[in-house]
Amino acid sequence: MAAMAQVVARQRAEMDRLRDQAATAAVLERAKGALMAQTGCTPDAAGEELLRRAKAGDRTLLEECWISLGALVPPLPGTAPESGTVGSSTGIDPSAGPGTHLSAVLGPAGPAGPAGPRSARADTGPADERDSTAPDTDRSAGPPGAQDSAGPPDGQPDAGPDDGFTALGRLGKALVHAATPHDLARCLLDELTADVDADALMLFRTLPTGGLELIGHAGIDDTLAGQWAMVPPLDGIAALEALRAREPRWLEDFARDQERHLLIGDPPERWLSRAWLPVPAEGEVEVCIGILRTRGGAFSPAERHLLRAVARLCAGWLRSFGARRTPAPGATAAAAQPVFDSLPGSAMLLTPLRGTEGAVGDYRIDAATEEAVDVVGRTGRQLLGRRILECLPSMADEAVWHGCLRTLTTGEPFEGKPFAHQSVVGGSAELSTYTVHAARLGDALVLTWVRHDSSDRQEQRLADVQRLGKLGWANWNLVTDEGSWSSQTFLVMGRDPALGPVRLADLPGLAVPEDAPVLTRAVEQLVRTGSQFDLPFRIRSGNGVRHLRMVAEVVRDSENQPVEVHGFVQDLTAQRSAELALVESERAILTQDGVLHAERALAARLQHALLPLPTRPVALAGLRVEVAYLPAQSGIHVGGDWFSAIELPDGEALFVVGDVAGHGIDAVATMAQLRFTAKGMVITGSSLTGALTRLNTLLLHARGSHDAHATATMVLARYVPDERCLVWAQAGHPPPLLVRGGEVRYLERPVGMLLGACAAPDFVEARCVLEPGDRVLLYTDGLVERPSEGLDHGLDRLAAAVAAHDSREPGSLLPLLTAVLEGERRDDVCVVDIRVPGAPR
Repeated sequence: MAAMAQVVARQRAEMDRLRDQAATAAVLERAKGALMAQTGCTPDAAGEELLRRAKAGDRTLLEECWISLGALVPPLPGTAPESGTVGSSTGIDPSAGPGTHLSAVLGPAGPAGPAGPRSARADTGPADERDSTAPDTDRSAGPPGAQDSAGPPDGQPDAGPDDGFTALGRLGKALVHAATPHDLARCLLDELTADVDADALMLFRTLPTGGLELIGHAGIDDTLAGQWAMVPPLDGIAALEALRAREPRWLEDFARDQERHLLIGDPPERWLSRAWLPVPAEGEVEVCIGILRTRGGAFSPAERHLLRAVARLCAGWLRSFGARRTPAPGATAAAAQPVFDSLPGSAMLLTPLRGTEGAVGDYRIDAATEEAVDVVGRTGRQLLGRRILECLPSMADEAVWHGCLRTLTTGEPFEGKPFAHQSVVGGSAELSTYTVHAARLGDALVLTWVRHDSSDRQEQRLADVQRLGKLGWANWNLVTDEGSWSSQTFLVMGRDPALGPVRLADLPGLAVPEDAPVLTRAVEQLVRTGSQFDLPFRIRSGNGVRHLRMVAEVVRDSENQPVEVHGFVQDLTAQRSAELALVESERAILTQDGVLHAERALAARLQHALLPLPTRPVALAGLRVEVAYLPAQSGIHVGGDWFSAIELPDGEALFVVGDVAGHGIDAVATMAQLRFTAKGMVITGSSLTGALTRLNTLLLHARGSHDAHATATMVLARYVPDERCLVWAQAGHPPPLLVRGGEVRYLERPVGMLLGACAAPDFVEARCVLEPGDRVLLYTDGLVERPSEGLDHGLDRLAAAVAAHDSREPGSLLPLLTAVLEGERRDDVCVVDIRVPGAPR
């Protein structure tokens, strides 16, 4: 779970990064498009101009984009932008250097004019003078430091290089995620809390009637938001005065402000200082931002300047997204929650939360009934303001999510499929079945969960049992001779429901002719004597036969007369087909097993007849020879490994070890053919290489008859006793092992390809003079090969075992083979142990 949580966290972080990138790019493209439309420049030139302005004003690129969007002025009719005048038509002096401070560029009432920052302040100065010196019904007579000014009071030094304007950089980035005025309010409060001690924030917009409408808020409860959702055009409303005068209003003396204004709050003492700032716009100013602080006292010059700059950034956001004419979320919730408090069952009012592109990313719970509960047990009003995907992750189900979106778009109600949900009631877990319903209410959704009662659940369970068990119930009234079937019975019987149920007496007519008599007798006995029956029968359905099972019994009245028959019909076609397939498979396995055992017995008898094993060491041409043959332990086939150890007419000895590829009768037959042919060729005077060449031709010729893939490996060795010389040749076989004086080594293999591989192979003889006490091992590859390792490892293992178990005692092969062969043998093993006597020990 911890690893999964880390993966989810990384994916969420990556999605957030991509979302930030996309949202930021959208704002940048809007600003570039606005600049292009205003000046006629190219997209690249617009982007460079925005970068230049941001650098000149000591701002981030996002701040510059918001400011540019908020400062748009529609071109006059009949005018066209002049070529090459991007800077002059934007309201910012192109000569402003990178050190120009933000306060000098922004000014209190608009972007800097063509004459530069100083000129801009001069143009808008009278408004500042009225705000800071003239008596005002919306201003306190605070200390001089609290007077409104575009910069520090005379005689005071400028603020530090920060001036608190780092908040603007954060705010410019945060604004890209605000999709509604309510999101904007929360975004502003989050960014301004640390810089100006803001505790609450309200957004009002003017109405055509002259009043105000609350379009967004943060830091205040829903009840207060509902009370101030609509404000009539009364005197003493600070926000109205700020909008009419297009100047900020600073309420910094609570006692004096309470006498002159109708203050927001219950009680009003909750916020001792306030500021109301109109959002600058061309034409009529419609939106005002209210900053409410629990601490009293004046706003510092830096705080005032920061708030003016914040209002200018908001102007760009409002121009891009618009202040949608929807009631404030708090007002909607305040009006709806009392209604939801009186509703039974589980229901919620969900407001869609849209991203920058308008897509719904989540829903906010604005009202909930007391019975509504989330995954952690929160109920009713505890859910207000939370996200639905946080409270009920199951809402992310594709069918439910798209169903709600369709309802939100088209207005058509949505009903989901029933689902099971476990809840804790009275300390014990209870599993219930619910259905989700969604209906549109204005721009929001009303989501309800309908809990099915016990009878509904019982009916659903019965339907599930019939579906999963592939069965259906059937009733017949013996008085009226009418029947009733469940929908699943029609499906099992393969009958069209439009035809209705079959009469009980006609039921045997549905069975195949072979089963109809048995079913007829069972139905007659049931009606006559009341004998219950459990009977299998078959019916024809389409092009096949369906296997069914019927169980039925009689219901009697008070006079013990049968009045009704009820039972069920079950489809056993799949089960019966599996049983028949299993029987056929068992028969085939038994047949195959008998054939394989017979083949193994025959091959074993043939192999023993063709390859007799000596029971003790034998003497050949002055040598002591011991032979071992071990069949494979896996499988039931015998292999094609063989040996020959005979004394030739001239007193010499012939040793042969070979291995035919494959197992079974064909391998044994090929082994016998090679074994006897090789001995015959050498006895009649053929050289070793000549014998191998003819054996290769024999295998190639045999391909067209009984074996299309016959190949074999072989070692032929001839011992000349007068010279104590071992002459040998090989065809793709492992090399012989020589033990001399306690040292073990493999003889170097001469050229030789396995038999049956090509038409003209080369074979070369090799010679090895033996000394008294020498030991030579000829073997097949089953002694050294393992599936999981290379051949070199097997050869090294054999050499080590021979060095450790070198003994001149008879029967010394057994401990050697035990040491080399570990685990199950997958191939036959044949070993010929040749010893030269006479070596001193």
